Amino acid sequence: LTLPVAAILGFLAGLGVDFTVDTGNSFEESLPDNISFTQIPENMAIGKSYGFHRELEDDEILITADTMVLCSDEIMGKPSDRDDAIRMIAKLVDNKHKVLTGVCLRSNTKIITFTASTDVHFGHLSAEEIEYYIDTYKPYDKAGAYGVQEWVGYAGIRGIEGSFFNVMGLPVHMLYNKLKEMAL
Repeated sequence: LTLPVAAILGFLAGLGVDFTVDTGNSFEESLPDNISFTQIPENMAIGKSYGFHRELEDDEILITADTMVLCSDEIMGKPSDRDDAIRMIAKLVDNKHKVLTGVCLRSNTKIITFTASTDVHFGHLSAEEIEYYIDTYKPYDKAGAYGVQEWVGYAGIRGIEGSFFNVMGLPVHMLYNKLKEMAL
């Protein structure tokens, strides 16, 4: 799942947080050996934080995050093409998967990291419906090949256990509470 900048702006604005968006980063994604699935998003968020292109000001908190979809021990990244997207959605239907988002909050004096986990239950979609979604919404920039806020979320998702906003890519409620911790 990839969170559009507009969604980030909306989430943070909805929290009443003053912020700027700065995407300058030199982090190249790689994983240490023997890392568990549940540690991957947080590890990526930390890497993005330390790959930030400049030093932080004394009054800044940098927020970085990474979201992944995990279905039957397969990490579903962004689909490589139409066939891969169809394969991913077909694996998700009539199944349960996890959306894990790792978040890193860092200032010059403090770092807080956390991972949010949400279980998503897909109902049944026909092959034609899957192709309709892929061809109409072209979710090639989204891990798991879907956006919960798009047609497939309305038509295909029958239940969510945990944060809806986490499935969109940012666990807003947890983020708000961790930002309060940063301020202490």
